[in-house]
Amino acid sequence: MLFLLRDKLFPVLVFLQSVICGCAQDEGRGDFSQVRQDYVVRQIGKMSKTVLVESSGFAPADDFGDLWTHGDGGTDASLYKVTPQGDLLQTLNLSPLVNIDWEDLTRDDEGRLYIGDFGNNQNKRRNLAIYRLSGSNLRQIDTIRFRYPDQRDFPPRKDERNFDCEAFYYRQDSLYLFTKNRGKGHWVKMYALPARPGYHVATLLDSIKINTWITAAALSPDSRTVALLGYGHIYLIERQPGHRLFDGAKSCLPVPTSGQAEALAFLDNNSFVFSNEKGRIYQATKKPVLPTNKEPK
Repeated sequence: MLFLLRDKLFPVLVFLQSVICGCAQDEGRGDFSQVRQDYVVRQIGKMSKTVLVESSGFAPADDFGDLWTHGDGGTDASLYKVTPQGDLLQTLNLSPLVNIDWEDLTRDDEGRLYIGDFGNNQNKRRNLAIYRLSGSNLRQIDTIRFRYPDQRDFPPRKDERNFDCEAFYYRQDSLYLFTKNRGKGHWVKMYALPARPGYHVATLLDSIKINTWITAAALSPDSRTVALLGYGHIYLIERQPGHRLFDGAKSCLPVPTSGQAEALAFLDNNSFVFSNEKGRIYQATKKPVLPTNKEPK
């Protein structure tokens, strides 16, 4: 009973901490500057619970802003195509796949979808998988299985449990994963995997200190900006070719009224959508830079 109570209260405590502490300052890697004034954030829709109890991932479905989404672990092994307002357009049943713990969704340049079945709350799973859906009707399913190179015990000691994952994105034939640290500290680890079927050992690329759980990730269409979704904040990191991701300029957008949010996708280079556990869909749009009226001297 105590463990159940702890699991229910811990996300609340993490969310409160993220709101109180604000954007994290990482030692030696630069600060996250707040960009609240640079964005307009508004609710644009809501998904009905008769369709989906909890949206756990987003990926673009077409050029009209529609989205693919899915439920959390234990729900139907289906994808749902919805409008930005949350209206259901299509249900794609993927049985005999099983939704052990689907946590995020991403799409590659050829329109293939990747489902991250890598939720690992207890840090003891040995069957981590990513499903790649392709073909005109997304019915061809291939499996990417993997393990983390630095995990030796299943599960590790409680203070070392940093092998849960709820966030990833695709770029140039690779998948990039970000951990949800359930151990000591607030370190988020970044791994890479080949985006092809088979069994792979992930490559540990980088880590950074962020003061909340990371629950989704997305890459902008121009590949310049990585967005990481946390409780109460969205962290934005500018990619710099030839450098590790977390060396880039970092900012964060506070979204304290969104609650527990777990799905995120870019609509274009200046706007993205995210949803919370109650099905509310929000859009964040970067304000245009207005020209100055100053005359040259």
